[in-house]
Amino acid sequence: MATVSPPASWSYALHLPHNHHAPRVARMTLRAALAGHGMTDRVDAAELLTSELVTNAYRHSHGPSALRLRHTEGDRLRISVWDTNPHIPAPFNRRHLTLTPPPDVATGRGLFLVQHYADNWGGYPLGDDLFGRGGKLLWCELAPPPHLTERVGPADT
Repeated sequence: MATVSPPASWSYALHLPHNHHAPRVARMTLRAALAGHGMTDRVDAAELLTSELVTNAYRHSHGPSALRLRHTEGDRLRISVWDTNPHIPAPFNRRHLTLTPPPDVATGRGLFLVQHYADNWGGYPLGDDLFGRGGKLLWCELAPPPHLTERVGPADT
């Protein structure tokens, strides 16, 4: 008899230096984590979202950044990126909830892609802590594809 079991929660963190290779390293890490957990159904979208968030951190801060991948309740994948710049950019500041960037800006389209492809997203500034980090955290979530309302447990594979 086949059984269905809820997926186990997991979380990975990757500390990234301020380096132009950071987005590529983040994408490689994401692909490995999702493949290891049998979540290849979200690799393409998650790779795009991760790349845009990490690229934003590299381009708009001058320090290190960190990527966190977390499997949450409801079989959702949460992608979070911390960086040292406390400014929350549009559309993550929730002031501009349009899915298209203004035509007169040269940059910033990546976060509009995140807003468009993610099932949920947000950001918030982080105050200085005991370690003097501060900065901001931008995050997004991907739900399982519509055809996967329940994940198959180990006994079904």
